[in-house]
Amino acid sequence: MTDAPRIAPRLLFWGTAITQLVGWGCLFTPFQLMVAPMEAELGWSRVLISGAFTCGLLISGLVAVPAGRWQDRHGPRGMMTGGALLGAALLVWWSFVSHPILFIAIWILLGIAHATCLWGPAMAVVVVEARDVTRSITAITLITGFTGTIFIPLVEILIGLFGWRDALLVLAVIQAGSAALTGYMLRHAGPPKRMAESPPPVSLLRRLRDPVFLGLAFCFAAHAFIGTGLGAHLVLLLRERGWPEATVLLLAAAHGPGQVAARLVLFTLGRGVAMRHVGRFALLLLPIGMALFALAPNSLALTIAFIIAWPVADGLLTILRAAGVAEIMGRDGFGATSGALSAFAVLPRTAAPLALALVWDAAGGYGPVPWLLLAIALFAAGSFYGASRPRDSSTGSV
Repeated sequence: MTDAPRIAPRLLFWGTAITQLVGWGCLFTPFQLMVAPMEAELGWSRVLISGAFTCGLLISGLVAVPAGRWQDRHGPRGMMTGGALLGAALLVWWSFVSHPILFIAIWILLGIAHATCLWGPAMAVVVVEARDVTRSITAITLITGFTGTIFIPLVEILIGLFGWRDALLVLAVIQAGSAALTGYMLRHAGPPKRMAESPPPVSLLRRLRDPVFLGLAFCFAAHAFIGTGLGAHLVLLLRERGWPEATVLLLAAAHGPGQVAARLVLFTLGRGVAMRHVGRFALLLLPIGMALFALAPNSLALTIAFIIAWPVADGLLTILRAAGVAEIMGRDGFGATSGALSAFAVLPRTAAPLALALVWDAAGGYGPVPWLLLAIALFAAGSFYGASRPRDSSTGSV
């Protein structure tokens, strides 16, 4: 439990929404658009470039647990502001890169930036500060859902105008502005204030023995594989289907509006919606979307259906990953719990971009990829449905 919020509600909402939109737009989204021009200029293989990205995701997952514990104990301001500034500096370094070892080093450090300033730490702030966690997170994700819609065409325009190196410098300036806003928003934030009668937080070891936690962890790990895999390869996969570049970019950029539409419906439904039911709907839709994507690779109609289904499921699962965990497992120690979930997902999250690149290389194309994603989506659905079944109170599970 917390005392009165220390961050004004409007500042919490707009500050979190803007810094997360910009952070993901500058530190994650550009990768998939930089692959082709980097291959052309530097002569590096797609597997090597995806491998560096994979290293960054691996480090992000490993750093998530200590970052969450630090935030629970010391507050978010120094860590999140420093992480955002680190991200801006690394974009500058990336713009000058000419050696693969340095590129891998950049992505290792970007993994630290991701873990210290992006979704997990930001949602921990909201969980501590917001009066209505679910509605606050849903409202924030209505804004952040436009990340791809804004940044995919923006980055493509910047590359076209200035080249990929100078495009990264422009993104670095934008990210530096986001870091300044992060510091301003969090100027009064500190460790969570606990009431005297509040029970101590549940230990992480106890969480790891909880079948509900494990079911959620497997579900989010599978979702992370799909999300990061498509985040790195969707534009390339759509290009392989032979459609005009404008169609490819429009389909990829439609991810944001689909997420926003789902979140807007959830926000409109209000406080009476249980996150368990939201999760079950999302995890029914997820494999349906992947099946549509796999069945007819040359069908634009089925691809559009996938472009509708996947963002809706993804948008709801993003909320479930924060508000659902807070609802099911409680707010106390949320930073550490969120970090544990991120660490649990580290291998699938980090394996996804490289794994899909290896499948592409071995198969001579992306043909098997949608079927692989369908199998993983079915696993995610089974894990969540198992975790969300009513349980006996005697088991100690919710």
